Amino acid sequence: MLEKEFVSAMPKIGFGLMRLPRKSENVIDTEEAAQMTDAFLAAGMKYFDTAYVYDGSEEACRKALVERHPRDSFYLADKLNASKWAVSSEEEAKKEFETSLERTGAGYFDFYLLHALSSENLKFYDSYGIWDFVKQKKAEGKIRHMGFSFHDTPEVLDSILTAHPEAEFVQLQLNYADWENPEVQSRKNYEVCVKHGKPVVVMEPVKGGSLANPLPVIAEEMKTVNPERSYASWAIRFAASLPDVMVVLSGMSSLEQMNDNLSYMKDFTPLSEKEQEVLEHARKAMAEVRTIPCTACHYCTGGCPMHIEIPGVFKAVNRRLVYNDLEGAKRDYQRLLKDHGAASSCVHCGQCEDACPQHIEIRKHLEEAAAMLEG
Repeated sequence: MLEKEFVSAMPKIGFGLMRLPRKSENVIDTEEAAQMTDAFLAAGMKYFDTAYVYDGSEEACRKALVERHPRDSFYLADKLNASKWAVSSEEEAKKEFETSLERTGAGYFDFYLLHALSSENLKFYDSYGIWDFVKQKKAEGKIRHMGFSFHDTPEVLDSILTAHPEAEFVQLQLNYADWENPEVQSRKNYEVCVKHGKPVVVMEPVKGGSLANPLPVIAEEMKTVNPERSYASWAIRFAASLPDVMVVLSGMSSLEQMNDNLSYMKDFTPLSEKEQEVLEHARKAMAEVRTIPCTACHYCTGGCPMHIEIPGVFKAVNRRLVYNDLEGAKRDYQRLLKDHGAASSCVHCGQCEDACPQHIEIRKHLEEAAAMLEG
């Protein structure tokens, strides 16, 4: 059980290790990651988050964090993914735990999560006995606290928490854009956690980076109200201002992003009433613009037989939809094609949709992207 005193004492921002800086597409820049880690700890922050399926992240965590800092100076969260796109058997799923321990060199995990639960994959976690497996690892002292991350409806979340009261916390996609989104239902999922007395770890507070580049009308209002703050700061502070949020994960990709986050989270203050009004205006403005709700997690790309950079394609499409900038969208798209397959090369195998936590109709949107950007 996570004590209220422990939750309230947790520094409000966590270092998400999904989007670490890279020297190239497949090589993480561990030197810059180490600099970011040092700055994070020096500011009094403690929570780091990785996962078995984050390409290269666990090894980078060992090099930048575990081998360079005392083990009791930080908290480390890791995850086990039993979805069919990640593993094909119970043995493979359970093997992830020891592999993650080996990759990170952490010795134990302060927080361990069943990864990306939804109605579509919950059967694997149940049939493979993953809940009992994680409880056993906790009894062995290899896990301090167990929980899960979640992408589905409030009804599914309520059923999971009712069936598994041993879950001590829940990781939710939560940001001001998705707060009242009828598909993501951030607010309602948050309220289910509150009802069950489970503290919330927030993922995607900046929605894959998209809220760091808001609609022009919203950007102007934000700068008028608080000209010193970055656009990303509004998103992170929104999530951190919620009373039952334990920590907000930010997937930082540069020392510049780290320094910006620390500038306002080292001495965190909740959003003011005026700032909340600005974000309400932002929600209304964004609801009027149709975009592809991709968070650039890249779960979809690992198994793509045509090597399509799906998040990059969707980012280009959203540039056209949000800013009406077709020329810029086509330029962005053409840069992707130097190293990746075209949207029109999709063979409709569907593996990407099996992996997508946002339940995006990827194949349909790739067809639309091809028509928009390749003509």
